[in-house]
Amino acid sequence: VPRALVPVEAGDGAMYTALLPQEEQVDVLERLDFVLRNISELRKEVEELRSTLQHLAAEIVGEVRSHLEETQKVTRRRRFPFPRERSDSTGSSSIYFTASSGAANTDDGESEGGYSTANAESDYDRESERESEEGEDEVSCETVRTVRRDSLDLVNEDETHLMLDSSLEEGLGQLLQQADRLHSGDEQEKREGFQLLLNNKLAYADQKDFLWRLARAHSDMSEITEDTDEKRSYVSDGKEEMEIALQKWDQSAECHQWYAVLCGQLAEHESIQKRIQTGYVFKEHIDRAIELKPEDPKSYYLLGRWCYQVSHLGWLEKKTASALFEAPPTATVQDALQNFLRVEELSPGFSKAGRVYIAKCYRDLGNHSAAVLWMNLAAELPVNTKEDAESERELEEMRSVCQE
Repeated sequence: VPRALVPVEAGDGAMYTALLPQEEQVDVLERLDFVLRNISELRKEVEELRSTLQHLAAEIVGEVRSHLEETQKVTRRRRFPFPRERSDSTGSSSIYFTASSGAANTDDGESEGGYSTANAESDYDRESERESEEGEDEVSCETVRTVRRDSLDLVNEDETHLMLDSSLEEGLGQLLQQADRLHSGDEQEKREGFQLLLNNKLAYADQKDFLWRLARAHSDMSEITEDTDEKRSYVSDGKEEMEIALQKWDQSAECHQWYAVLCGQLAEHESIQKRIQTGYVFKEHIDRAIELKPEDPKSYYLLGRWCYQVSHLGWLEKKTASALFEAPPTATVQDALQNFLRVEELSPGFSKAGRVYIAKCYRDLGNHSAAVLWMNLAAELPVNTKEDAESERELEEMRSVCQE
């Protein structure tokens, strides 16, 4: 193809140059396209690199904050200078006997408030511990200040403290929400929730809402496992957590509630004497939980369980209680029924087990029509817990008796 001449402006004159052949033009365009694509990809890679660096910087800042906060927790808030010995526990979950001011003193070290006093330190030990902690606080405070100067030179100490507190509070809120969700799940999710709380114990061990959830997770693990020794170990550890919490947060309804539950679960593995003794502790803490939080249906459900079991104590248990205590536990089926109805009033359909207990109370009182009504209402609710599954079996037995 002959080359065509085209004019090209050059000052006042014009010159002519020849166009490239079509094949060479295509080749040049392909090369230009290749260069443009590489430039575009390079731009994307630069943007991704910038984003990655920003994310990495944020992670570094977060890790520094976490490290500083853990340092503060470990050094400033030291709760026990020596290993804590486990006390003999008494409690009730199968459970539920009464508290009375006439309970006799026993040798296993339970105080009237239900807390373990067997391992209390002497005045001399407490004074020595206080002096030791004061000295360590001075050292730990200087350590924290040094770390802050080295790590956060551009931020003053007051601003750093506020940043750490805000970060800690936000992290705790998210952690508690996740723990509540896992607690409501199946066995595997309960295990995950227990491990999640254990992993964060160092950072949040001085937080009330964290501690009673950790105790609740111990209770969940005790129900999940089949090994008797493991059940007892989980419950004992959880009970110890609540003993510690109640020393500081006696005004927490949840702490009293879960202390009572763990006492009850531990009593399942004890002698008749221990179970009866635990009943006084259980009743006292449930009453305290209701006093602090009167609109919580769970506390009334636990009290109803306690009343029902006390009303059905066997001859041997009654004789043992009379021999050991000045005022044996007392409660009636009517007392139990009133508490279970209170649960339905506060939270209709709170649990399948609760409605089965209402049916059993009406059956024991001779009101068969009401018993059938509540049996049908209980059948409408799903099985969500191990206790619900046991109630489902009782419901089937009651139906069989009614049909006969």
